[in-house]
Amino acid sequence: MTDDVRLRRGRGALGFSFFVQGVTFALLVTRIPAIQDRYGISDGLLPVFLAAVPVLAGVTSVAAEHLVKRVAPSVVLRWAQPLVLLSLLGVGAGERLWHVAVALGAFGLSVGALDASMNMLGVSLQRSYGRSIMLGFHAAYSLGGILGASAAWYGAHAHLGLFTGYLPAVAVLLPLALLGSRYYVDRAGRTASDGLPDKGLGAGRFALLLPLCLVMACAYIGDSTVANWSAKYLQDVLGSSEQTATVPYNVYMVTTLVGRAVGDLGVRRFGAVAVVRAGTLLAASGFAVVAAAPGVWTGMLGFTLLGIGLCVIVPQTFAAAGRLFPGASDTAVARLNIFNYVGFLIGSPLVGAVGDAWSYRGAMLVPMVLVLITLFHARSFGPREARYGVDHERRAGDRAVDVGRGGNGV
Repeated sequence: MTDDVRLRRGRGALGFSFFVQGVTFALLVTRIPAIQDRYGISDGLLPVFLAAVPVLAGVTSVAAEHLVKRVAPSVVLRWAQPLVLLSLLGVGAGERLWHVAVALGAFGLSVGALDASMNMLGVSLQRSYGRSIMLGFHAAYSLGGILGASAAWYGAHAHLGLFTGYLPAVAVLLPLALLGSRYYVDRAGRTASDGLPDKGLGAGRFALLLPLCLVMACAYIGDSTVANWSAKYLQDVLGSSEQTATVPYNVYMVTTLVGRAVGDLGVRRFGAVAVVRAGTLLAASGFAVVAAAPGVWTGMLGFTLLGIGLCVIVPQTFAAAGRLFPGASDTAVARLNIFNYVGFLIGSPLVGAVGDAWSYRGAMLVPMVLVLITLFHARSFGPREARYGVDHERRAGDRAVDVGRGGNGV
């Protein structure tokens, strides 16, 4: 098998893995009310259950950093993804409170390893290609999220039980994920990259990663604000109907998909720094429009801008970590991934606290200011050469593979 065929198959397999994770996560989070009702979880206990998932995921993201020094990231992903799917099924299969506690704990532990290893492979594949492809993987995740949320809506609408609703997705996706895992591609020479020894990240080198960690946390604070507060904001502040209040998150997910689908072209043409700056300004503008919206449709416009803006930041943050530490990209991605969960944990309670203490319009300004922090660290996303465009490929010579012709695109 030639290298270009191997890389194309690896890209397709990894894109499918991102897609499966999008479906899985959406099926879980969109059925939280049903999970609460099934197991009799009180309103006071529910936040504890929900917080446990990202905390445990952060722990296994750190563990993945050390695990990939012994086994390839593809091996971690090959086993983590089935465990995530089976944990989802376990959430729907239990009967007692401790059953769902164990299932959610298993989900959190396995999803941390999965997220870290997926992005490790994405970063190394992008380096092998010599062009920006990272946004395409996250576009596949967004597509999976839309389909998963749609399946969850149907399950709720048809009054399907959790297990009945989850079983078809797991039965279809699990064997396909295992089949696709045969084609994952690890970077060649896992102890070195581009001729650089794997030095790891000591205290001094980790300080170079901190700006990207801050950007990652702020991006997920913005994302969790939309996920947790958009419906309440539209209904309670802008006076929409309950049905209309469900639309902003769907609009946000669709615009996220579109933005990520075309985002790699923007990186190749204008460079990562320019794309991240533009996305940051669009996201901040979206929060400002939402905060000042006089009515429902203006609020919808704000959430649309948010989706287009925020969608480029996270994938490019992972890619920037890989460029910043080419000899220790697995370690950098694993540590950076922790701040995904930090942002998720902080975002919703922070906006809720500001909303209760002041106003929900004012609360929307908090993630706006935090997202704007990205502008101060835009240079961390790489030099002009970080566009992975045609000129870069030409300079890279044999190290780059042009997948634009007849590729198995994601």
